[in-house]
Amino acid sequence: MAVAPLLVFMGAAFGLPAIAIATGAFTTSADAPGGVRWTLSNLTTSVHGAYLTALWGSVRLSALSALLATVLGVPLAQAVVTSGSRALRDAVMSASGVLANFGGVPLAFAFVATLGNAGVLTTRLHLAARGWSLYSFWGLVVVYLYFLLPLMVLTIAPALEGLRAGWREAARNNGATSWQFWRHVALPVLAPSLLGGYVLLFGSAFAAYATAAAMVGSSVPLLTSQIADALSGNVLVGQGNVALALSVDMVVVAGAVMAVYVPLQRRSARWLA
Repeated sequence: MAVAPLLVFMGAAFGLPAIAIATGAFTTSADAPGGVRWTLSNLTTSVHGAYLTALWGSVRLSALSALLATVLGVPLAQAVVTSGSRALRDAVMSASGVLANFGGVPLAFAFVATLGNAGVLTTRLHLAARGWSLYSFWGLVVVYLYFLLPLMVLTIAPALEGLRAGWREAARNNGATSWQFWRHVALPVLAPSLLGGYVLLFGSAFAAYATAAAMVGSSVPLLTSQIADALSGNVLVGQGNVALALSVDMVVVAGAVMAVYVPLQRRSARWLA
């Protein structure tokens, strides 16, 4: 009974929209010839043409930015964890918590003012003459790293702290170098946490919308932008149900992400307990 209000809230906030999305994705709109009827045409349309290109663009952007954030975040988190300074750790973790949730239009504006065509660093370092453009795929990767990198630090730091000092001492006593310790002991133990963190970052990047919409609009094909265009009728009128089908595609990808993330986190928790 104590959790009943929470369950009711979750049912209203998540259950009802999910039912509406699923129903709309498999039905025609009321304005269509013949009225509302069950159909698979919306889902078929959502995985063809420009919509398939947008889906691939979102997957590619999310996979690459999550991979870079993972590669860069692990050494940073390790440096903080092994620094021995409690103040430094608290400061980095607090800043990471703030930056991991900083996005949307304010983040886009900050990067436009800094690295845009007339941005401060762009003009001072003559980046435009070197081929740099913030309003491109790689520009979005740089922007996404701004909130994915702190998120990776928050995710992997507890796992790094769980590495037992006795393991390193045992490896050293057996003649193992630092590289051999990381290769044969630390990385295999951390592998579930690393993969879980990567999957979490992928899901966060895949669902991001406002930052990319404010920066590049539809010039870089992304699934979230296609959903917004279909709902608002910017391209074709009456594509609302196709937008719901695109949302179902996103739910399927997010479900696959969570199906990988949860077992990895459980396995990591057993190793580091």
